[in-house]
Amino acid sequence: MKYMLLVHHDEAVFGKFPETQKRQMLDESVQLTHQLHADRKYLSASPLHQASTAAIVRVRDGKSFVTDGPFIETREQIAGYFLIDARDLDDAIGIAARVPGARIGTVEVRPVKEITGLPGD
Repeated sequence: MKYMLLVHHDEAVFGKFPETQKRQMLDESVQLTHQLHADRKYLSASPLHQASTAAIVRVRDGKSFVTDGPFIETREQIAGYFLIDARDLDDAIGIAARVPGARIGTVEVRPVKEITGLPGD
């Protein structure tokens, strides 16, 4: 089953980390993707740019409204994701615990709904 692992952390706190620590965490994440790939559990992963680069799109009564930046003021922002293929929720949680971002924030584990009719089906 596919699971989305959403990595959340406080961007302001992360921004104060030394560059060597940031690089080490990125290297660990890349290493984790290679381990998951070897186990045939890796589908996709990537860090995201800061929330301040986001655009929020809403459509109301047929009109599009675009807002810059994050929609919700929270302490933690989505920093990146892993899309994995895990045996079950316990397997996905075990993988989430290996994500370096879990040490400084949280990793939300959510099953992906499988639907038909998408490209590639």
